[in-house]
Amino acid sequence: MTTVRDGHDVDATYDEHDVQVSGAKHEAAGVKAVLVSMQRAMTQMGPLRTAETLSKINQRHGFDCPGCAWPEEHGGRKIAEFCENGAKAVAEEATLRRVTPEFFARHSVADLAAQPEYWLSQQGRLTHPMVLAPGDTHYRPIDWDDAYALIADELKALSSPDEALFYTSGRTSNEAAFLYQLLARSYGTNNLPDCSNMCHESSGTALVESIGIGKGSVTVEDLIHADCIVIAGQNPGTNHPRMLSTLEKAKANGANIIAINPLPEAGLMRFKDPQKVHGVVGHGVPIADEFVQIRIGGDMALFAGLGRLLLEADDLAPGTVLDRDFIDQHCAGFDEYETRTRAVELDVVSEASGIGRDQLQRVADALVRSERTIICWAMGLTQQTHAVATIGEATNLLLMRGMIGKPGAGVCPVRGHSNVQGDRTMGIWEKMPEQFLAALDTRFGISSPRKHGLDTVDAIRAMRDGQATVFVGMGGNFVSATPDTDVTAAAMRNCALTVQISTKLNRSHLIHGRTALILPTLGRTDKDFQVGGKQVVSVEDSMSMVHLSRGGLTPPSDQVRSEVAIVCQLGRALLGADHPVPWESFNADYDGIRDAIADVVPGCTDYNVRVRRPDGFQLPHPPRDSREFPTHTGKANFSIEPVEWVPVPEGRLVLQTLRSHDQYNTTIYGLDDRYRGVKGGRRVVFVNPADIAALGLRDGSRVDLVSEFDGHERRAKDFLVVPYSTPAGNAAAYYPETNPLIPLDHTARKSNTPVSKAVVIRLVPGVERSEGGSDQPWVE
Repeated sequence: MTTVRDGHDVDATYDEHDVQVSGAKHEAAGVKAVLVSMQRAMTQMGPLRTAETLSKINQRHGFDCPGCAWPEEHGGRKIAEFCENGAKAVAEEATLRRVTPEFFARHSVADLAAQPEYWLSQQGRLTHPMVLAPGDTHYRPIDWDDAYALIADELKALSSPDEALFYTSGRTSNEAAFLYQLLARSYGTNNLPDCSNMCHESSGTALVESIGIGKGSVTVEDLIHADCIVIAGQNPGTNHPRMLSTLEKAKANGANIIAINPLPEAGLMRFKDPQKVHGVVGHGVPIADEFVQIRIGGDMALFAGLGRLLLEADDLAPGTVLDRDFIDQHCAGFDEYETRTRAVELDVVSEASGIGRDQLQRVADALVRSERTIICWAMGLTQQTHAVATIGEATNLLLMRGMIGKPGAGVCPVRGHSNVQGDRTMGIWEKMPEQFLAALDTRFGISSPRKHGLDTVDAIRAMRDGQATVFVGMGGNFVSATPDTDVTAAAMRNCALTVQISTKLNRSHLIHGRTALILPTLGRTDKDFQVGGKQVVSVEDSMSMVHLSRGGLTPPSDQVRSEVAIVCQLGRALLGADHPVPWESFNADYDGIRDAIADVVPGCTDYNVRVRRPDGFQLPHPPRDSREFPTHTGKANFSIEPVEWVPVPEGRLVLQTLRSHDQYNTTIYGLDDRYRGVKGGRRVVFVNPADIAALGLRDGSRVDLVSEFDGHERRAKDFLVVPYSTPAGNAAAYYPETNPLIPLDHTARKSNTPVSKAVVIRLVPGVERSEGGSDQPWVE
């Protein structure tokens, strides 16, 4: 049983042993989604605020939804341009609940640390800056100027700027992200880890190698007019629900949709658009024409096998499958790719992927027929040891048919965080290219460091080893989002100072350095008034469109500051009034920031003018725009790597971590995963019925999950075994509950992304559990 009862606090009592399990759903959205959206919104915001807020999500004169990075179509927009999980995300941010200094006076840090993530998230918006001094048991209020001075003094006392870490999440605006990296580089470090390091870093690494730019090459309109759309390692129904509307339009235009995933996901089976008659009273629209139930880690083998079949199809009808003109003019490495791929054994492909020859051939035939093919993917591909090679192999299928730089075709990595792509464009990266750094130095008269900084995994290692002692996090929930929870918690506690710039209470406020600060910041829904008047910010979606976001709600207190204001005031306190960056004027009027962005960031000329157009503007993409490939060869490069997959050791399972339908990353909206038939709890593990029997378990058994890596074990306790349609040898469970199982040193080659989608585990029945220890490392 989990509860904290207090007359002033929101109770979120639940018992994981009361979880109920029913059959998985075979359709997404519909009337039920509308009802859930309204119920959550009304509970958090009340009727008037709900109407005011939901009418402005993703509207041209409203605010960008913080729930995901899926773009809007050009032109007219629906009155309700949001999905169920978007409504939940907005309700959580626009809630009327408040976490005040009185709240912290009632609850010690130890008391709060014992609460689950769900309880913490339900307490509401932070209202005042708070400090936890060494030896204190409770956070207490601190004046803003004193908070800035405290941070500045700690940073100035470091022996090297590289002992500081400046982390950010993808909800940060372009303006705040640009200033944040400018602050870090003015101070003297490139230590700018971000959430992309844990999610789509593999995509960027692979695409830079293949086509020269680490972003997708398609638009929403391309998807609508594609002949074939491959969706691999992605669950749009929960993670990007508005994508289903786009897929529905593509289906109406005759698109063939192929879903590749270890789990059958409701959104890829059937979509019931609640804004259409057939989504209310009808059966909705079937989405996937072919469901390819891949074994975890078998995607690279699948793509390589498809490549062989495409080569053989061209042998039978020369010139009808391969685009020889495109290959000869724009590609490098095809001969080596062809030699390697013809040697790929299809029996090995079937063994590695779990896909039979008949289905493999059907998918290949669909690719052969298509004149316009798009491949979409998300973390199912990126969080594997061989993730970069896998994405390169998928891109090969497009290159051999000339599917880059033509309408209705291309690569489509679907980002989760609503501005994670914008953060990278604005310079949030530990190894920005010389062109960017030189432009930054010229514009501001500073000397940016050239030594590469630390990404997220290396930042944890640095804190663990005492090489970094100040952590500043702008957004996100670093402790819960990162791998190897025990190690990360100890690393954070090893810091002299941890600073969290946040909208709501989360786990990272409770796993802290010797001194800790919580700085409350505005969300996307909030009005932002500065000396220069009401301000707007901008964001970039998954398809390189940059547009404005305008909050309209009164902030939760007069002590809440914008991210821009926090960065600017910290910059002034740290670097002094004589520093060449005009922090005060940037704080007063964000147009000045955008003018600076126009001078520094490629593709952002006339930023202030173009971002105010009705749909904003699209950043340049040479492969898409002109079939120019800024790679080391000057051409698109075929990826040529040995085919690998994830074998299942005897008596073990391979686990993938995933989201519930009631969460957004580490923010838990509720305890129900409606599409998978789980209600009232989160500590469940989905297992193939044959594996349950083979392991001597049963439906409803309670087990510990024990991961095995490099001779070491990690444990997450007390999970309910749920029979589910997973491939034999594979299992799935929710994060962050399973993040303690993910080794810090098990990362993707080249991208250093944690391997959260291929964790070797064993299931240990309750009677065999070891004594002692805790799977809650935040409880001391």
